[in-house]
Amino acid sequence: MKLTAACAFGLEAIVKRELISLGFDPRVEQPGRISFDGDWHAVAKANVWLRTADRILIEVQKFQAADFDTLYDTVKAFDWSELLPSHAHFPVTGRSRLSQLTSVPAVQRSVKRAVVESLKHYHGVDVLPEDGPTYKIDVALLKDEATLTIDTTGPSLHKRGYRKLTGTAPLKETMAAALVILSVWNPERVLLDPFCGTGTIPIEAALIGLNIAPGLNRDFSFCQWPNVPDSVLSTVKRDAVSAQSNDRQLTIMGTDIDSDALEMARFHARKAGVENQIHFQQKAFEDFRSKREYGCVVTNPPYGERLEDTEDLLPLYQSIPMVLQRVPTWSVFLLTNMPRFEGIVQRTANRRRKLFNGRIECTYFQFLGPRPPRIQSPEKHTPNDSPDRPQSSQTAIPTKPVEVKNEEPKPTARRKANPEDAPPVFGGLRDQDRQQAELFRNRLVKRARHLRRWPTRKNINCFRLYERDIPEIPLVVDRYGDSIHITRYDRPHDRDLARDAAWLELMQKTAASTLEIPIQKVFVKHRHQERQQHAKVDSRKRMSEVQEGDLKFLVNLSDYIDTGLFLDHRNLRRIVREQSSGKDFLNLFAYTGSFTVNAALGEAHSTTTVDLSKNYLDWARENLKLNGLDGPQHQFVAQDALDFLKLAAKDPQQRYDLAVVDPPTFSNSKRTESDWDVQQRHVELLNLTRQVMRPGGVVFFSTNYRRFKLDASRLRGLDYREISKQTVPEDFRNKRIHRCWQMNVTPQAASESP
Repeated sequence: MKLTAACAFGLEAIVKRELISLGFDPRVEQPGRISFDGDWHAVAKANVWLRTADRILIEVQKFQAADFDTLYDTVKAFDWSELLPSHAHFPVTGRSRLSQLTSVPAVQRSVKRAVVESLKHYHGVDVLPEDGPTYKIDVALLKDEATLTIDTTGPSLHKRGYRKLTGTAPLKETMAAALVILSVWNPERVLLDPFCGTGTIPIEAALIGLNIAPGLNRDFSFCQWPNVPDSVLSTVKRDAVSAQSNDRQLTIMGTDIDSDALEMARFHARKAGVENQIHFQQKAFEDFRSKREYGCVVTNPPYGERLEDTEDLLPLYQSIPMVLQRVPTWSVFLLTNMPRFEGIVQRTANRRRKLFNGRIECTYFQFLGPRPPRIQSPEKHTPNDSPDRPQSSQTAIPTKPVEVKNEEPKPTARRKANPEDAPPVFGGLRDQDRQQAELFRNRLVKRARHLRRWPTRKNINCFRLYERDIPEIPLVVDRYGDSIHITRYDRPHDRDLARDAAWLELMQKTAASTLEIPIQKVFVKHRHQERQQHAKVDSRKRMSEVQEGDLKFLVNLSDYIDTGLFLDHRNLRRIVREQSSGKDFLNLFAYTGSFTVNAALGEAHSTTTVDLSKNYLDWARENLKLNGLDGPQHQFVAQDALDFLKLAAKDPQQRYDLAVVDPPTFSNSKRTESDWDVQQRHVELLNLTRQVMRPGGVVFFSTNYRRFKLDASRLRGLDYREISKQTVPEDFRNKRIHRCWQMNVTPQAASESP
């Protein structure tokens, strides 16, 4: 018989090579169709063993059919009784492309009638009950050439039988197997799918690695046909079981952030019989690390059909090179329809292949990393070579993954690894980066030596060590007790995303080793442009205590860009403490209440702490409790500062002697009606603050906005002087880290109306 393996567009070469490994002589005659010759044993073997084909078809007729008469007469003239019994159930499907006969339903009806007449004639019957086994007939018209086939498979070959549960956007088993086969993975290497979902790619890799036939646990349509010998399928399956490499141990990992998907993945792995070969773990992609060498990432990350979907996923794709630079010897194989993918990851793939994931046109990007050392392996006997197993008279059973064109050649001799074979897929440090790390180390050593006694004298254990001292290394390094907090600032450079991530990790390790701090206690953040709202960056909530004089404060080094304690305000906090005795103190934009704690220690009569965030106010309460300073005289108000001032100005009982106003540069909180900009709104803020101050009261106003200009001409009832030189601590190299003014409320201000 002339047989056809149908597959998804783009997989023809893989299916052809699979057929060659099965001992057939295939030929690609049109997209998605690979033809080969064989008997019923070949039908069974192809159905059981092909990993990337969708179904196996018997080609019954092929002829020119530009009109319905020719189509009908030619089909009717064929002896269909040779294939179909008189009681066969034979639905007809159809397709037409670039042909005169464009009505597919009409084509199907014509073929159906013709087959009916042929069967009646050759079987010598008047009625066809169609209550027997199913023979699905398909008529395909292409450029007026009709091809009639019968499907031997039934449900598509991607239905292996192990996937009973379906997650979001599942990948077909046939496509997953193709992704593995197209990679350079072999059973001796590590394979990781960091977006494994319900586990299809890892499971297919395990089936390949153990040489388990994908169709071993399912049946096919041809099994019910009376003209097929009963022993055909059982013989093929028995030989397939004998060919398995069940004693092989694989290293396959699947991770995903979705715990429900992972439960389905584990269930599917058990159904497929490979649960002991795959390690599934709930893990976010950005947390991936591995000490193993020469592994393969084979994955199908999330993507969407609509443009807005891809825009939402852009941060995830931008993180790919930054995460995978941690495994510089690995190769990466990734299927996606993300537009401009190579531009996003800033790396050109070694190979690309157009594939269709369902109806979505995708590209399979193949990034080849350095090759592992090749070591001569002991001679291995395949199952068919075993002396105590009888040789099959049929074609050989595959005993290793199918090799495709341009694949990594099989190791044949010992070879020393050559790092020049290929650079890391992502990342890779240059001499310039290592030189900068050495400069960074030397600067940290010098600063640590300069400050070695100063913290002890001041009784503090949180201070600044490095502040963008070297222009090419735009980092800020702060010490908080036994931990290090590094803030990275934007600055132009020539590194791509992956190399930049590797550079930053190098600086992190340099700081840790120089300052003798465990790498687990070095926290790195990225501070973007000034007008960008900073969101939460983590949720580990690594709270710790730090010392500042007689006080302790709680800091969070893991979750936010800022830690909860602004070190540049250390001197101003001391000034507030010294001036707060017996006074009513107001803390606006209070953050975590460090000024409030200092005022409380300075024996303020009362404190009012105002911030829009209830979390920060809770933090402020904890700071007071930590120092034994909490009490009813301390009030906390969760409110926008301007709204608070407008209400307080109308209440004569709500007046203050001392205030700290330290607003953010920019804020666009959803809880306020308008955005906050310190340059545009500081006059309104200060004039409102003056209205709630008693005559002779003092307001300390501070801002970190580098281009800030005080609009003094519009201030009312405030005598001001800048005191920035007194408020910037000595451990700060940048003496303009903030600007600070002391503003005294004039006596006549009390009589002025709002």
